[in-house]
Amino acid sequence: MATNIRALAAKCTHNVVDKGRSIADELPKLQTQVEGKDKGLLQELCYGVLRYLPELEQTTRLLMKKPLVGKQRVCHFLLLVGLYQIKYTRIPDHAAVSETVDATAKIKSSHLKGMVNGVLRSFQRDPDILSKEKHSDAIEFNHPGWFIKKVKAAYPDIWQAILLANQDKPPMWLRVNQQHHSTESYLAKLTEAEIAHKYIDKKTGAITLEQATDVQRLPGFEQGHVSVQDGAAQQAAFILDSQPGDRVLDCCAAPGGKTCHILEHTADLASVTAIDIEQSRLERVNENLARLNLKANVIAGDAAEPSAWWDNQQFDRILLDAPCSGTGVIRRHPDIKWLRKSTDITKLVELQHQILKNIWTLLKPGGVLLYATCSILPEENKQQVQQFLKETSDAQLLPITENAQDIGWQILPNENYMDGFYYAKLQKKP
Repeated sequence: MATNIRALAAKCTHNVVDKGRSIADELPKLQTQVEGKDKGLLQELCYGVLRYLPELEQTTRLLMKKPLVGKQRVCHFLLLVGLYQIKYTRIPDHAAVSETVDATAKIKSSHLKGMVNGVLRSFQRDPDILSKEKHSDAIEFNHPGWFIKKVKAAYPDIWQAILLANQDKPPMWLRVNQQHHSTESYLAKLTEAEIAHKYIDKKTGAITLEQATDVQRLPGFEQGHVSVQDGAAQQAAFILDSQPGDRVLDCCAAPGGKTCHILEHTADLASVTAIDIEQSRLERVNENLARLNLKANVIAGDAAEPSAWWDNQQFDRILLDAPCSGTGVIRRHPDIKWLRKSTDITKLVELQHQILKNIWTLLKPGGVLLYATCSILPEENKQQVQQFLKETSDAQLLPITENAQDIGWQILPNENYMDGFYYAKLQKKP
């Protein structure tokens, strides 16, 4: 019997939301059961349900007499998959309904077939059911209430725009390996391959594609001529600005995009050391280095406890891509909204502070540390850096933006098509 994509999507979203698993872990396992375009459809359904979870859940509440609980929860997520298809995809309604109803057999819920059919057909008849009553911001904007509260407090004038940007599908960004091609010459290769672009970052030469494409279609991908990396993450190597002869440390380096970019950006570095606490994630670092034909010292180590792995030689440049809430990359990882809890933020802020304090001792006098997060929350970013400067007498802030008053550079989601990101450049006084 053929694999039912709706059943796989229901299992995946159930594992993420109810069991707290990451979609980055769950989806690839299930994608091995389907081929070709079906992999893309499975991703679309899973990501779609996670993007619009509160409004889809509220819709099921309005259409059902009582909620599905216990072992029936997978079928609850199947309903969400069905509603998402009808509301947000181009799949014809009759196909969406019949495929979703058929999926009940695959998730051992054949006895709920009639109920699933009834709910989806009711929604077909009344697709505006949700708009007939006033809702909380959580349902209106499809984000958890605690997070909306934080965004409102930090960005009172633009909080809605930030939440809406998080609902967008992210663009595909390319980083051209300047050791092989200039951005201009690589653009010519993209044109030849009939791959359209829509935006180029003048500072970094990063390219945004009109439409995401399989990496195998990218000219010279296997040869290391190009990598996929968001435009915000590509700022790191430029702001760090390593010089020939520098010893460079990349903390919390996996999956290695920034490590590789540092090596591409500056020839003749004395050395680059990439550390990450998770040995399994360092496999990706090594794969990326190998594809790009680059060399770095890759070490499994805890940035909060450098004494266990450091060789006692200080570094000229340090990139600290600190563990964070990931609230700047929700459009790429919509599961962050449901996996992250408000209580996590305090713990993360404490961990960031500890790492920053301990890694600072590894920096030479006159050296530069670039603090980075993919968060938009001030307590992880500006406030974290202000606190560090207050406590650290030999630290000074170097400007990144044109506004001298800025404590670092906060990029917001979809600003020039980029992910949400934060950078602060700190120098150790000579």
